[in-house]
Amino acid sequence: MPTAFPLLSLLALGLVSAAPRQPSFRTGDVVLQTSRSAMSLPIQEATSSRWSHTGLIEVTAKGVFVVEAVQPVSRTPWAHWRARGEGGAVKVLRLKQLDPQAATRSLEWATGMIGRPYDARFGWGDEALYCSELVVKALEHGSGVRVGHFDRLDALKLSKASRALALERAVPLSTEVVTPAALEQDPRFEVVYP
Repeated sequence: MPTAFPLLSLLALGLVSAAPRQPSFRTGDVVLQTSRSAMSLPIQEATSSRWSHTGLIEVTAKGVFVVEAVQPVSRTPWAHWRARGEGGAVKVLRLKQLDPQAATRSLEWATGMIGRPYDARFGWGDEALYCSELVVKALEHGSGVRVGHFDRLDALKLSKASRALALERAVPLSTEVVTPAALEQDPRFEVVYP
């Protein structure tokens, strides 16, 4: 029992937190996580990044939500979204020039896509969307700024299994995609958490 007392004392003093610190969100923030989906590891390997999934934050009187392109595009409560990722780890980015009106327009566009299917072929049309595409398009519609950058699939570090999956899904390796890593690398974002 000698080690329990110091830890309890530190908790009581607020020097150690039992729960992870909550991000201070604004509508329009971009949130990254390591998904537990089957595509997570291939995305991480291909981009040399920890992050494999992204969404757009919406702050409302009823709570914080993440608008995300999964199957289908959905509006997910923050606690559920965070718990779905590996270890609850997230990174929150804020577009430096995003004013509240542009953030609202971005969310309006993104929520207008709710119900659309996930795009497993990574096209750029609005009929189906993948996670980074939803974020990029929403911010562009709201602010006029296109964030991230495009990479050709064959320029990424695709494993043999990933190349075989692309072939199976009839996804040309010349397809250009925006990844969660491309958003994280964009200097127009500032990191607001952690």
